[in-house]
Amino acid sequence: MPSLDFEQEKARFRAFYERELPSLRQACELHQARITAILDERRIAVAKIDARVKDREESIRKFVRKYLTRLEDRQVAYEIAPHVSDLIGLRIVCLYEDELDPIADVLRAHFDVLGVSDKASEMESTEGLFGYKGLHLDLRAKADETALTACAQMPFEIQLRTIIQDSWSVLDHKIKYKKSIPIELKRRINRLAALFELADEEFRSIRVATTEALQEEALVPEPAEAEAEAGQEAQTPPVPRTDSVEVAASASKKLNVFNFLRVAQHYFRGYEFEAHKVDGFVQDVVGWQPGITKGQFNEHMRAAFWRVKQYKQQFENGGEAKATMNPFTVIRHCLYLADKEHFARALSSGVRRNFEAWLAANPLPPA
Repeated sequence: MPSLDFEQEKARFRAFYERELPSLRQACELHQARITAILDERRIAVAKIDARVKDREESIRKFVRKYLTRLEDRQVAYEIAPHVSDLIGLRIVCLYEDELDPIADVLRAHFDVLGVSDKASEMESTEGLFGYKGLHLDLRAKADETALTACAQMPFEIQLRTIIQDSWSVLDHKIKYKKSIPIELKRRINRLAALFELADEEFRSIRVATTEALQEEALVPEPAEAEAEAGQEAQTPPVPRTDSVEVAASASKKLNVFNFLRVAQHYFRGYEFEAHKVDGFVQDVVGWQPGITKGQFNEHMRAAFWRVKQYKQQFENGGEAKATMNPFTVIRHCLYLADKEHFARALSSGVRRNFEAWLAANPLPPA
C-alpha cells in the first residue's frame, strides 16, 4: 500500500528493483533491437542507439528531487516506482537537429506516447538561457500488440539528441557548480553552451550548403566525353547546352570536390564516390597542378579516357591475379597521360613503367 513514510517506500522500491532487474535488462535489449530494426527498415541512419537500466540509487535521488516534497506537502500517499518513468532508458544520437522530429514521428507511429518533454522548445522560449536541447519521449508498446512478451510491453523513456547535444550533456554534467555561483562564471557557462548550440546550427547549415553546391554543379551541362567501345572511339550522347556563358564560367572555376564529382560522375555513371576519398583525392590533384580548373580537369579526362579505358581492359584481363583499376586509379592514369609534366606523381614509378611499356607496345594508329 502507498504511504507517506519515505524510508518504508525507499525500502520497498529497492526490493522491487532487485526483483525486476532481470526483466528490466531483457526489456532494455528488446526495445533497443526493435527500434534499431524500425529505423533500419525506414533507412534512417543514426550515429548510435544506447540503452541502459537506470541505477537504483540514482532513481531514488531523482524521485526525491522531482516529486517527494510536492507529494508530502499535499499529503498524498505514494510509491516510488510509478514516478520513475525512465527505469528503462534509450538514447538515439543522430547527426543533425532537423532529424530529431522525423525520428520522433516514426517512433510515435510504432508506440503509444505516454509523455513528451521537448527540451529544445523549453530552451528556445527562455531568453538568454542556453544549454541541453533534446527531445524525450515516454513510450510503451501499442495496446493491440498482444503478441509481444511482457518485457517488450514495459514502458521506457527515449532521448533524442544530436551528436553535439549529446556532447554538451556529457560535459555539462562535469561542471560541478552552476547555480549558486558568481554571475561572471554563470555567463561563461552560458557562452560555452551557446557555442555548442551555434555549432549544431552550423553543422546543419554546412550540410545544406554542400547539398546545394552539388545540385548547382549538376545544373551546369558538360560537353560530351569520348569513350571507347569494342576498340573504337564512340561519343556519348551530347548534353543539351542551355547557356554557353554559364558553361564557360563553370569551366573556369578552380577544381573542388563539387565540380570534380560533376565531371567524374559523367565518366563513371552509377559509381558511388565516397566523400572522404574524393576530398583527399582532389586535394592531391590540386597539389600536383596548383590552380587547375574544372575545365582543365575535364579536358584531361576527355583527352585520355578512351585510351586509358583500353589499357584498363587489357590490364584486368591480362594476368592470373584478378587485378582491377578503380575509378580513382583510372583518373590518375588519365591525368598522367594528358599532362605528364604536372602529373608524374599521380602514378608510382612501377605503375608508370608498366603504363609506358603498354603505350609503347600499343601505339596509336596513324591519323
